[in-house]
Amino acid sequence: MTEPVTVWAPQAQRVEISLPTGRVPMVAGDGGWWSTPEPVAPGTDYLLHLDGGPGLPDPRSPWQPEGVHGPSRTFDAAAYPWADDGWAGRSSLGAVVYELHVGTFTPEGTLDAAIGRLDHLVDLGVDMVELMPVAAFPGEFGWGYDGVALYAVHAPYGGPEALQRFVDAAHARGLAVCLDVVHNHLGPSGNYLGQFGPYFTERHHTPWGAAVNLDGDDAGPVRRFVIDNALRWLRDFHVDALRLDAVHALIDDSERHLLAELSEAVAELEREVGRPLSLIAESDLNDARMVTPTAEGGLGMTAQWDDDVHHALHARLTGERHGYYVSFGTTETLRQALSEVFVHAGTYSEFRGTEWGAPVPADVDARRFVVFSQDHDQVGNRAIGDRPALDDGGLAVSAALVLLGPYTPMLFMGEEWGARTPFQYFTDHSEPELAQAIREGRTAEFASHGWEDVYGEDVEVPDPQARSTFEASKLDWDEAHEPRHARLLEFYRDLVRLRHTEADLASGVRADTGVTAPEDGGWLAMYRGAIAVVVNLDEEPREIPVRGQVRELILGWTGEASVAGDVLTLPGRDVAVLRC
Repeated sequence: MTEPVTVWAPQAQRVEISLPTGRVPMVAGDGGWWSTPEPVAPGTDYLLHLDGGPGLPDPRSPWQPEGVHGPSRTFDAAAYPWADDGWAGRSSLGAVVYELHVGTFTPEGTLDAAIGRLDHLVDLGVDMVELMPVAAFPGEFGWGYDGVALYAVHAPYGGPEALQRFVDAAHARGLAVCLDVVHNHLGPSGNYLGQFGPYFTERHHTPWGAAVNLDGDDAGPVRRFVIDNALRWLRDFHVDALRLDAVHALIDDSERHLLAELSEAVAELEREVGRPLSLIAESDLNDARMVTPTAEGGLGMTAQWDDDVHHALHARLTGERHGYYVSFGTTETLRQALSEVFVHAGTYSEFRGTEWGAPVPADVDARRFVVFSQDHDQVGNRAIGDRPALDDGGLAVSAALVLLGPYTPMLFMGEEWGARTPFQYFTDHSEPELAQAIREGRTAEFASHGWEDVYGEDVEVPDPQARSTFEASKLDWDEAHEPRHARLLEFYRDLVRLRHTEADLASGVRADTGVTAPEDGGWLAMYRGAIAVVVNLDEEPREIPVRGQVRELILGWTGEASVAGDVLTLPGRDVAVLRC
């Protein structure tokens, strides 16, 4: 489909477009919009010029084949021959989600190569694949959270049609696709938005600088830029869900918050396409208003990430107490996280130095909270990007509590076989000053987080700009076939199968889940209807009283658990799943 190129540049007196045939004046329209006098064919490279200035990439560029500083390329999203007409969609609620980074998921680091590993996810029992950001970012490799061409698909990953092929292939296997998108800031290199219009404001600030302009008198087209971006992925790329990065940094004091407006726009598209579409917020606020319907005064998100469950689980199993783990680490804290959603729910947060969060109303569906024992942040933002330093029993305990709990579980790539490869922070900026600033900033950040308590005084933070840091973070798929890793992988498969086949484990009714623990904190039992998940957190065997009569020992990690009446004998660092 051939269409004109349009751009919002309200402060420009003249806008031109450079095409292969030469520079052409664009036509001014209402509200600061400009368009080409004629449609531009798909596959055409172009640059935009404001008031005779240098050529700039299009803020809504669908493709940056030569990188974020190069020309944009038109793309006909409607030309792809979709084969997913029979795809009915899948809500994120209760789905087993699998987060992956395209660049390190396979040796090739492309979307097409990732298709070749989808059958592994099907065999594991995954319902939804979550891609870390694919919007175009500087250089070849990076996490994607410094994207600057938010409508484009990173060229080294394969460009826009590769994303369509990936989604089509996932749907053919019964897998939904969630895309991680970043609207709260742009990266420092290749960010040309401010030259086109008032996309940013000094009225608000975020950790990345001036905030996106969402509530000024001139914010309407900026809000539209964000909403159109979200709708594009869901409509033109058939994506099923979006994970919205750090929504607490979308600062909006207007009468109608951007997220509420986005929620209603997605609901309208959902009715149009006839399949479920989900919005999953990463929020640091610990406030269920995020997932409360807009009709009830909420922001209307389908779900939100719940870091408190991760912190409670990680701190209890590893013993780490530095940084934001300072308020966590007891079995009681873990019990609270598994039954009450948040640990900080209007209570004092030692890390923040203030009261934080709010209690979650009892009638809120527990599946609206996404939980995990590993994710890109909690691994990659460690000093050396290492995964949890747990024995296999600790990994099994962690997996059982996440996968069989009341929330929506998410796995991080390689977790299912106990991958030993790290996931480190890596960037590929060409500007020497920026590269050095990132190196120094990363080192300074870790110096303030108490990592010496974990690694010792001589810990060396990997150089984010080194290609070796990126290469070290690639999964080693051969590991999954080694006996120790294969055993853990099979246990994960068993847990996921239980979640899919046991109705009690699919329930999001919080009243259906009860969690108990003794005063000494040595074990924990999570009851989900007739299913009990019992974990021994100690190193030594424990005799654990079970609520009700045990009818069946369904699954265990060591296979050495035994039941006598209502007493379960469980080896150290072990887990058993019972039917009572």
